[in-house]
Amino acid sequence: MRRAMATLPLRLPCLPKLVHLRTPFRFPFLPPRPPPPQAFFISPRASSMSLASSPSSSSSTSSSLPVLTLPPPPPPPPSGHAPHLPSVSSGAVDLEPYLGCSMPGRRLRVAVLLSGGVDSSTALRLLHAAGHDCTAFYLKIWFQEDFQNFWSECPWDEDLKYARAVCDQVDVPLEVVHLSDEYWNNVVCHIISEYRSGRTPNPDVLCNTRIKFGAFLEAIASMEFDYVASGHYAHVVHSSSEDGPSILKLSKDLIKDQTYFLSHLSQSQLKRLLFPLGCLRKDEVRRIATLMDLPNKDRKDSQGICFLGKVKFSEFVAKHIGELEGILLEAETGDYLGNHHGFWFYTIGQRQGLRLSGGPWYVVEKDVRNNVVFVSRNYFSLDKRRRTFHVGSLNWFSGAPPENTEQLQCKHYGSARDRW
Repeated sequence: MRRAMATLPLRLPCLPKLVHLRTPFRFPFLPPRPPPPQAFFISPRASSMSLASSPSSSSSTSSSLPVLTLPPPPPPPPSGHAPHLPSVSSGAVDLEPYLGCSMPGRRLRVAVLLSGGVDSSTALRLLHAAGHDCTAFYLKIWFQEDFQNFWSECPWDEDLKYARAVCDQVDVPLEVVHLSDEYWNNVVCHIISEYRSGRTPNPDVLCNTRIKFGAFLEAIASMEFDYVASGHYAHVVHSSSEDGPSILKLSKDLIKDQTYFLSHLSQSQLKRLLFPLGCLRKDEVRRIATLMDLPNKDRKDSQGICFLGKVKFSEFVAKHIGELEGILLEAETGDYLGNHHGFWFYTIGQRQGLRLSGGPWYVVEKDVRNNVVFVSRNYFSLDKRRRTFHVGSLNWFSGAPPENTEQLQCKHYGSARDRW
C-alpha cells in the first residue's frame, strides 16, 4: 500500500486581534493594512489570546485575554420618542409584529455577530428597530491574509463588504475580531484528531461553543454589553430572577431550527445570548429584509462548514491528514468492492461519493486499525434495526441532569457528512 505524507500549511504569526473599521476601506485589500486608530485600545497582552485546547473544555480561557474598550455608547433618545424605524420608498416599515424575541421596550447594549448573510443582518436591524444600542462584530477565524494557505478562494472579503453595507444603512459601528489562533487550537485541531480516530465531529457545534460564544464573549467581557446576539434560529427564554436558569427552546421555524448546533452551550453562555429570529420563520426574515431593502436581501444562504468557504471538505481532510490506500468490503459477505484513500473520508451512514455500481450503498462500519470501510445495500433492512445505542458528551443546560431520567425524548440527526 502507498502512503502519502500529510502536509500542514505554513502558519504565520497572527495579526492584531481587533481592528477598528470606521474608516472607509476598499476591496480587495491590496495595500498593507494600516494600524488600528488610536481611538480603539488593545492591551499588549492581546498578542496571545487562546482557549484551553482540551476537547472537553469549552469555556476555560487563558489568563492573557485582551483588554478591549469601545467608545462610550450614544445617549438614549429623548423620552417619548419612538426608536428609529427603517423606511423604503413605499413609506415607513412597521416592525413591531416581528420584535417578539428582540426584547423591545428596553434600551440595551447589544453586541451583534454579523456574518454578511441575510439572517444576521436582519437580526441586527430588528434589534436596532427595538431601540437597542448595537455594535456589530465580524469574526475572522481562518483562511484569511494572516496565513499563507494553499487555497485562494476565500469569501470573507465579500462577506465583510455586505456586513459594512448593512451597518452603514443605520450608522451602526462595525468591528473586526481576529480569532484565528483560537479557532485553530479549539476547533480545527480537534476536528483533525477526531477524524483520525474514526469519528465525525460537528464543526458548527464546536464553533458556537468555543468561538462565537466562547472566545468572543471573553474578548468583549470588559465592554459591558448586556447581551450578545446572532442570526441563529433559536429562542432563549431568560428567567425573571437573576439566579433562575435560561432555557433554550426551538425556534418558530422548525425546518431552519439551529438549537442542535447550540446544544453544548453552558448556562453562563445562554444567559448572555439573544436570538431575534427565534420568533420568526425564514420566509418572514426574507420579507423583512426586502422591506428594509437590505443589500444582501437576495443573497443565498451559506451551506457547509463555517470555516471552509468554497473549499471542498475532502480537500481539507486530504491536506491535513493525508491519504492512505485501503479497501472497501461488503459488510454481509466480506467481498472486495474496491479501494479508497483513507477511512477518515467516510462517515457511518454516508451514501454519496462511494462510486459503487448496483447501489445505493451505505457506509455501515469502519475498521480504523486496518483502514477498511464496510458498506451495505441493506442499510434499512429490519434485521439492522437497533433498540439500544450509546451516547456521550451529554450537556445539561441547567448544569445537572433531571431527577427523572427513566423517560427522555431524543431527537436524532442523520449522517453529519450528508448535512454538510
